[in-house]
Amino acid sequence: MKYSGITDSRHNLNVVFSLTLIQKQEVNPQRRLWETNRIMKNTKPLNDLEIAQQVELKHITLIAAKLGLDADDIEMYGKYKAKIPLNKIDREKVKTGNLILVSAISPTPAGEGKTTVSIGLSEALNRIGKKTTVVLREPSLGPVFGIKGGATGGGFSQVLPMEDINLHFTGDFSAIEKAHNLLAALIDNNLQSKTNNLGLDARTISLKRVMDVNDRSLRNIVIGLGGTGSGIPRESGFDITAASEIMAIMCLAEDLEDLKRRLGNIFVGYTYDKRPIYARDLQAEGSMAALLKDALKPNLVQTIEGNPAIIHLGPFANIAQGTNSVIATRMGLSLSDYTVTEAGFGSDLGAEKFLDIKCQSAGLAPKAIVLTTTIRALKYHGGAPLSSLTTPDVEALKKGLPNLEKHLENARLYNITPVIAINKFISDSEEEIEVIRELAERMQVKVAVADGWARGGEGAIELAEKVVEVVEQSEDEFTPLYDWDMDVITKIETIATGIYGAEKVEFGPKAKKDLKTIANLKLDNLPVCIAKTQKSLSDDPTLLGRPKGFTLTVREIEIAAGAGFLIPITGDMMRMPGLPGHPASERIDIDQEGNISGLI
Repeated sequence: MKYSGITDSRHNLNVVFSLTLIQKQEVNPQRRLWETNRIMKNTKPLNDLEIAQQVELKHITLIAAKLGLDADDIEMYGKYKAKIPLNKIDREKVKTGNLILVSAISPTPAGEGKTTVSIGLSEALNRIGKKTTVVLREPSLGPVFGIKGGATGGGFSQVLPMEDINLHFTGDFSAIEKAHNLLAALIDNNLQSKTNNLGLDARTISLKRVMDVNDRSLRNIVIGLGGTGSGIPRESGFDITAASEIMAIMCLAEDLEDLKRRLGNIFVGYTYDKRPIYARDLQAEGSMAALLKDALKPNLVQTIEGNPAIIHLGPFANIAQGTNSVIATRMGLSLSDYTVTEAGFGSDLGAEKFLDIKCQSAGLAPKAIVLTTTIRALKYHGGAPLSSLTTPDVEALKKGLPNLEKHLENARLYNITPVIAINKFISDSEEEIEVIRELAERMQVKVAVADGWARGGEGAIELAEKVVEVVEQSEDEFTPLYDWDMDVITKIETIATGIYGAEKVEFGPKAKKDLKTIANLKLDNLPVCIAKTQKSLSDDPTLLGRPKGFTLTVREIEIAAGAGFLIPITGDMMRMPGLPGHPASERIDIDQEGNISGLI
């Protein structure tokens, strides 16, 4: 909950005021009266789930109609969810659509709110007459039951039904989990097969199994125990489903044929005579694609204000591209005039990968980048302790501004005009907001305060107008940072020095060996998807603000031939998170009528 722990009475008044702002929706009058009475008695404010439960959802056919789709054009999953067939993508309209990317400064424990800003912006664009769809990633159950919570926005900038989206939704993650584990089973079956053995060297197999839950005890395990007939004993483990290469593949696939090709290209390991083995050698791609056929279709839901939202898949931004599928983005561009989408973490991770991998792969060209920032996060980058972030502190804010400056510079490296969105919190002072406005004026960047959490689309009108100005007035043309045909070292150095601000890059012994392997496999022309901490522009999570003069160290380089990129790894990357001492699951419950509580 965005205002957790802040008891300022202005927030309660904001909530009451906001209840009257929801347009094109029917808010239950009894619930509104009940909530107003509760607030006037100075009890705790609404959380995201309680706000979502105020809204009378529209039938999904009414949402589809806003996109020009009939009931027969969609595949319904109940009353409020649907899948959109791939044949609704209009490649010609995609070329002329207005794509807006929402990114952010370097993440902090204070939160930045990219999803809330994305949804609020899309609501506001619809309010000012621009037919807009917001396109987002699906939440993973790991964070939902772990520490971060859901990923459907917040306050009055949410996508609904939030309970369904945050839980099983339409089964896309489950399908990916099944397809991934089918490949894992085929690999182990081949190891012990007497008639169909490829000669795989078990020591070279890096593929683990996956499941969509945080469970640190499964990171490293031994499989195949139990004697003859139970498999070949070897070390393995589990990753979380969002970290599966198949998730990354699904987000870059163009259609079913392309999906099968990419699945077949998954690198499995080597034979004892050093011959590379791919999933196609196991004849796995057809059956895997069969499991994924429905998951490949993007999901249609709605915002609080009854506007279309497309939500589809969700790879990690640390080790993969951290954005929704190419298919979902193209669908949004096909069915609306403006498409608002987001990429995970800051511009150095999600945005860089969105622009250099996804956009180059799919031929997409964003017209503007919205850079989400908060006063609280900038003060954290300026050295203020987490406990003091709600206290006005102009000096700490000024010290944190270099982080924002670097992310603005990063957007311009792609020849895209950035717009600063100040995601408003109740603790923000006018003096602090003015500091960011002065920075924007100095850097000749448009800036707007976005109050979508408390006021929905109305709170993001200024931001929407600034974005439209950029789209309609700018003559800039998107330019990728690097060419895929560059050698691997040059690609890594270009990102490290240009986007992160590193002075140089060093390659460890394993990385140097991996570079030779990549050359031998003739995979040099793949883009690089650098795995790095999100907490810093560098590879050291303790270096806040805008670190300079540092060396980026590449420890190893993994091959994701199916997804179509290489993964240079810096630092330690966690692919199976653990649960905290008191996981979010302890708060979640359901009553006899099926009403869920505690999901935030």
